[in-house]
Amino acid sequence: MRPSFLELPPSCLSLWFQGESSSHLADVETGSSPWRRSLPPSRMAEPLRGASGLPQGRGRRRRRAMRAARGRLWAALLLGVVAAAAEGGGDGSPSGLVTCGSVVKLLNPRHGVRLHSHDVRYGSGSGQQSVTGVTTVDDSNSYWRVRGKTDTVCERGTPVQCGQSIRLTHINTGRNLHSHHFTSPLSGNQEVSAFGEDGEGDFLDDWTVLCGGSYWDRDSEVRFKHSSTDVLLSVTGEQYGRPIHGQREVHGMSYSSQDSYWKAMEGIFMKPSEFLKAEIYHSEL
Repeated sequence: MRPSFLELPPSCLSLWFQGESSSHLADVETGSSPWRRSLPPSRMAEPLRGASGLPQGRGRRRRRAMRAARGRLWAALLLGVVAAAAEGGGDGSPSGLVTCGSVVKLLNPRHGVRLHSHDVRYGSGSGQQSVTGVTTVDDSNSYWRVRGKTDTVCERGTPVQCGQSIRLTHINTGRNLHSHHFTSPLSGNQEVSAFGEDGEGDFLDDWTVLCGGSYWDRDSEVRFKHSSTDVLLSVTGEQYGRPIHGQREVHGMSYSSQDSYWKAMEGIFMKPSEFLKAEIYHSEL
């Protein structure tokens, strides 16, 4: 099945990305132990009042609801644009480069799952937001934005080079793909989570793109190596039960295999600027 995509010049999404730090949560996937909702019981208490005059617990829930509404609006806009691209064939060819600012879904071809996250925390390990793989194609919780590594800016439309370190920020929750020395709950490999607030976390959010050639090409399969611990983003088939029944564990592995390859699929791809295109052409001569 041909993925749905749209190519846009970097200026076209400026209004959308001005509100990127507020585009957070869509729907929370509910369930019971051993998974935890991201809102702990302590945050439900309302003994203090915030600057708004509302009890703090109520004010937090109000802000949470506003973030959820923004996240659903973002998801609806994104899905609408991608659907239009699928009907009209986009304004470019399927081949091209993945660039900073692009919003993509990443497929693990070996297992047929897309990289996914949601506002459900691990019940063990770090307790941070969980990252999984899903077989569903049209789930809005599978969109990630390509950004420069921690404390750097990668201008929208800049092609991602092979060997470059990037961050992948989950669109609906604003948290970054992350790893650390915790054990994953099913396979016992290294845990992969989503971490940070409003797109800002720490250096453990950085992943190095491993690919052939000079740039990350949308038609090519690539690997993501965690810049600090050297593990590869992988799926090996372990499945969760409730409340996310059937979703696959995503984890870090110390060695490379077919489980570690990913391909950019549906999304909105920022076109390289003419200047950058000229640089790429010159480098390939």
